[in-house]
Formats: sequence, C-alpha cells, structure tokens
Amino acid sequence: MRIVVVGGTGLIGSKLVTKLGEHGHEAVAAAPDTGVNTLTGEGLAEVLKGASVVIDVSNSPSFEEKAVLEFFETSTRNLLAAEAAAGVGHHVALSVVGTERPPGNPYFRAKIAQEKLIENSSIPFSLVHATQFFEFVRRIADEATEGDKVRMAPVLFQPMAGDDVAQAVGRVSVGTPLNGRIEVGGPEQFRMDEFFRDTLASWGDPREVVTDPRALYFGQELLERSLVPNDGAALGTIRYRDWAAQNAGK
Repeated sequence: MRIVVVGGTGLIGSKLVTKLGEHGHEAVAAAPDTGVNTLTGEGLAEVLKGASVVIDVSNSPSFEEKAVLEFFETSTRNLLAAEAAAGVGHHVALSVVGTERPPGNPYFRAKIAQEKLIENSSIPFSLVHATQFFEFVRRIADEATEGDKVRMAPVLFQPMAGDDVAQAVGRVSVGTPLNGRIEVGGPEQFRMDEFFRDTLASWGDPREVVTDPRALYFGQELLERSLVPNDGAALGTIRYRDWAAQNAGK
C-alpha cells in the first residue's frame, strides 16, 4: 500500500520509510525538504494521491508554548483536510506517554490538542503513545542541568530505542485503525535519577546528578508514573546498555 510518512526525513520518520519499504510498501517521506509543508499546505494534495495511510511523526521546531500549540493545531488541521479530500483511510499519529495525565507541560498540552482534532475528524485513526527515546537522553540531561548539577526526580523512567518506536508505529499503520490509542515503552524501567547518574558516569561526564523530587521535566513537575506506560503496553526489545554500546557518543 502507499503510505505517506509526514516528518519522513526525521529520526523516526526515516526509520519508518526504510522499514515499510522493506516490507513491500510504497513509503513516501513528506517533509519541507521533500516539498511538503503541513503548515502552509504546500504539496499535500499531490503527495496524498493514492495514499491508503498517513503516518504523522512530525514535530514542532519550537517547544515554546504558543509556537508548539500553533504548530500541532495548524499542521494537523491541514493534514486532516487534505486526507479527507484524498480519501485516506487511516491516520496514524505518534504521541507521548503521559500527555493525558496532569500536570502537563506546554508540549503535552499541544499534543492533546492535536489528538482531539484527530479523534474528532471523520478519518479512522490510531494514536501511538511512546515513552522517551534513547536518542533524546542527552537533551533531557542538558535541560535539567543547573551549573554543574543535573537535577532529576526519583520517578519511574522507561525510555525506548527509536528503532523500536518505528517498529511499533509501522505495525499499527498496516493494521486495522484502532480509533483509540496504544502505549509503547522500553523493555526496562529505571528510577530517573539513578538512570542518569549511571548514564552520565558511563559518558565520563563530570556533572553531578542530584536527586530532587521537585525537579522539573521540561517545565513539568513529575508524578511517580508520569513518564511510564500503563500495564498492558507493548514493549520494545532493545535495552539501553546495548543501544548505548552501538551508539557511543550519540
């Protein structure tokens, strides 16, 4: 089938295009650098011709509250309208575990707005809620850094490899629309502070990880299970230590 991957040149999107192609599907990357812009609508009608499925793994270039909300609302409205006109039968969107759980940060609130637009559209849909990616571990540490200290809450943390995310999204995209959500996470749970203490030590990073129950995660104070999936979630198979050994320096 013809599957259009919006954000198809990014981290998860490029993996999806490759994996779907390997399974015999016509996977098309749609992104500004391939002539498709969901904010302006440029190229949408053309790329969606003959598409059975659209997978949206695009992301906002800014996490500032107004900008991120505008990105997800505008791009999703344009995409859904173009899909309806093209007769697309399945809309799949990648979201984040915990978006619906209070308290939320501006990014999570923007993702909720995106999901509501999808749920209220006429197009059958599937939402894939994933935990944090291994590829973003350094960014999470940097965001939590104050001087030479990294403040982390001792809450549960269950990150997953980008390859496992793409595998899960791809599997959902070629199946029957869920008209609901599925949660996916990594194969191991950690305490967030302990994970980063061990990880920074493995990098030879001199920053000190400080356990702080009130530490903020991208502006959000975390509860015990804010970042981990509920029971019954689909779990990836790639463990962090194995991924890190193969991706030293990433």
